[in-house]
Amino acid sequence: MTESFLPLNRAEMEDLGWDRPDFILVTGDAYVDHPSFGAALIARALDKEGFRVAILAQPNWKNPGAFREFGRPRLAFLVTGGNMDSMVSNYTAARKPRNSDVYSPGGATGRRPDRAAIVYCAAVKQAFKKMPVILGGMEASLRRLAHYDYWSGKLRRSILLDSKADLLVYGMGEHQIVEIARLMDRGIRIGEIREVRGTVYRTEEKPDPAAVIFLPTFKEIGSDKKTFARSFQTQYLNTDPFRGKTLVESYGGEFVVQNPAAFPLKEEELDDVYELPFRRDVHPSYAQEGEVKALEEVLFSLASSRGCFGGCSFCALNFHQGRIISSRSRGSLVREASGFLADSRFKGYIHDVGGPTANFRKPACSRQETKGACPEKSCLSPVPCPAIEVDHGDYLELLRELRALDGIKKVFIRSGIRYDYLLLDKDESFFRELVRHHISGQLKVAPEHISDKVLTIMGKPGKDIFDRFRKRFKEINDEEGKKQFLVPYLISSHPGSTLEDAVELAEYLRDTGLRADQVQDFIPTPGTLSTAMFYSGYDPLTMKKIHVVENPREKAMQRALLQYGKPQNRQLVEEALKLCGREDLIGNGDKCLIRKSGPPPRERSKKGRQKSRSG
Repeated sequence: MTESFLPLNRAEMEDLGWDRPDFILVTGDAYVDHPSFGAALIARALDKEGFRVAILAQPNWKNPGAFREFGRPRLAFLVTGGNMDSMVSNYTAARKPRNSDVYSPGGATGRRPDRAAIVYCAAVKQAFKKMPVILGGMEASLRRLAHYDYWSGKLRRSILLDSKADLLVYGMGEHQIVEIARLMDRGIRIGEIREVRGTVYRTEEKPDPAAVIFLPTFKEIGSDKKTFARSFQTQYLNTDPFRGKTLVESYGGEFVVQNPAAFPLKEEELDDVYELPFRRDVHPSYAQEGEVKALEEVLFSLASSRGCFGGCSFCALNFHQGRIISSRSRGSLVREASGFLADSRFKGYIHDVGGPTANFRKPACSRQETKGACPEKSCLSPVPCPAIEVDHGDYLELLRELRALDGIKKVFIRSGIRYDYLLLDKDESFFRELVRHHISGQLKVAPEHISDKVLTIMGKPGKDIFDRFRKRFKEINDEEGKKQFLVPYLISSHPGSTLEDAVELAEYLRDTGLRADQVQDFIPTPGTLSTAMFYSGYDPLTMKKIHVVENPREKAMQRALLQYGKPQNRQLVEEALKLCGREDLIGNGDKCLIRKSGPPPRERSKKGRQKSRSG
C-alpha cells in the first residue's frame, strides 16, 4: 500500500519502481489526496487491494498525447468528471461561465472541459485502441440513464452511450470498483462483467422481461413529457439496494441495463476507507499555482456518515448515496481528529462533523437495515413516519469526545441540520449543546421556502415546524446567554413556486426579520425529482401538473422578492407585486416591501432586526 502521494506523472511512477500502472484514473479535479475527494477514495481503495493506480488530473483533453503519460495501463482507465458534474462546475444557474473553479489550483477556470466524462472517454479511446474504460463519479452517477440536461435544454441519452465507456459505476463506488478490479485481474473481460451491483452496462441482447423492469424507450420519453415523468417515477422507486429491481432502457437496437444499487458500507468498512493513508493535502506539484479552495473547508472536517433519509426533492442524494444511513464509529472519528493535532496547519478548530445531514447517524428505523427504505413513503415529509426512531445520543457522545481532546478549541457543525428531526427528540440535550458549543454566532439552516404548498413539493417540513424551531432556538439561546442567529438557505423558482408564493415568503422574511443572504436560483441538475418536475411539468410521484418557472423574467422576480430590500431589486419587486395584485405592499407603511418613491424601507430598525433574527 502506497503511503506517499500516488504518481501524478511518469517520473513519479518510475520512482516507485513501476513499469506501468494497473489503472489510470482520469479526473476533472486537481489531485487532492483527501477522503472528501471521490477520485482519492477510489484510488486508495484500489491501492489497498494491491493494485497500482496512477492519477491523470485535469489532462489537456485536446492533446491525445497527454493521456499517454503513463503508457498503456495493465487493466483499464477509470474516468470521472470530478467531485461535481462538470456543467455545474463550469456554469451558473443563468448558464454563464463561472468566474472560478474551487477544484482547480488557484481557482483557475478552463482546466476541465464541458461534459468532462464524455470528453475524457473519447480522448482515452483515441489514445489507446480497445482500451477498457470504466466511468464513475457524480457526473456519471446522475446521468446514468436518459436525463434532462438544463444546459442544452433537451433530453440526453445515458452517458454510458455518449461516452462510449465499457462500464459505468454509480453511487459510492468502493465496493464496485474493487470487485471489478478483482474480476479483471483474474482475466475476466470488461464486456463479460454484468452482475456487479451499482453498475450500468450496455448490450445488444434484449434482457429477459421476467427478470427486469423495462422503462419507456428513449424515443417514447422524448415524444411525451408525461411518459418521461412516469419513467423517472420508476427509477426513483428502484434506488434502494434491498428493494430495487434491474432497470432497462431501450435505444433502438441497444439496451442500457442498470443493476440494483450496491449495499451501503458497514461501519467497519467505512472506518477502513477513511483510515487509508491519505496525505490530506494537494499534490505538491501545484505549489506555485495557488490553493485548491475545495480543500479548505473539508481539511479539518470529519465525515461521520453517508446517505440521507430527508427526501428533499431537489437533492441528488437519493440517486447517489441512497436513503439508508451508514456511519463511522466514534473511535475512527476520534482517531482522525487526533491526527489533526500533528498538522502544523491545524489551529484547534474542527470545521464540521457531519455528512449529507449532520444529525443523521443511523437509519430512520431498524427495518431499513434489513429491508431497505420504503419506496413510496418519505421518512419525514409531509409528516414524520410513525416508525421513525429519533435519537441524537450517539452523535452527542461523539461531539463530547471530540471536545474533550487536548488541543481542540472548538467543534463546529456546518453540515445541514434537519430541524424537524431535531424537534422530534424529546430529549433536548443535543439541541442545548448545539447552541452552547457548536455554533459560531450563526447557524445555517435550510427551510428553503415558507409556502406549505411549495414545501410539500420540495419534500420539506411545513412552515409551522420551522416556526417552532426558530422560536425554540431563540429561547435556548436566551437561556444560555447567547446571541446567535439563524441564517436561512432559500431556493427561488423551484417547481411549484409561483410569484404569489414568492410574495408570501417575502412577507415572512419581513415579519420575522430573517435575512435572505443565502438565495439560490433553482438549478435543474440531473438525477433529482425536482429536475424531472421542471422538464415534464408533472410531479412524478403524484403525476399531478405542476407550475414551472421557465420565463427568465419571472425567475428574476422570484429571486428579487426574497431580497426585496436591495435597491437594485426595486423595479423587479414592484413589477411582481403589481402582477400579483399586491399594490398594498407598495407604499410607506410598516408592512410595505417597497416605497412608492425614494429608497426602499428598512426591513426593521437595526435593533429590532437583530432581536428577531434569532427568533
